[in-house]
Amino acid sequence: MEERTPGRGGARPVKTYVFDAGALLCFLQGKPSAAKVGELLKQAVEGRAEILMAAVNFGEVYGVILRERGPDAAVTALSALRPLPIRLVDATPERCLRAAEVKTKYRLCYVDSFAAQLALENKATLVASDSDFRKLGHGVAVVWLKG
Repeated sequence: MEERTPGRGGARPVKTYVFDAGALLCFLQGKPSAAKVGELLKQAVEGRAEILMAAVNFGEVYGVILRERGPDAAVTALSALRPLPIRLVDATPERCLRAAEVKTKYRLCYVDSFAAQLALENKATLVASDSDFRKLGHGVAVVWLKG
């Protein structure tokens, strides 16, 4: 856990989470785990959590909505996501290499390896619904969502 000093009072622990694309899709589509994702977002608004997401996984959310519901729905969904307390993390050349290493080590698809790599880099808890992340074993803590 990392420490953050909020505006009032002293330092308190802040839990860091990494959202996979499935977390945002659950939330947007009102799936059974949307309430859990909403609770984590609320914690971030209150300063009790930090939520990170690889830009590659954010693009995956856009792509899924684009494919399933068309360009207007995809743009509308992105607009709805902008005010959420999610910090997008760029796919730098270094992160791309680390993601490739995670892909190879855990036999994940490349896009999923970005979420796993970001969780490892930040000692964060991954929030996901994709059972492929079980391949990470105990190397990464996971909040499992029901899709």
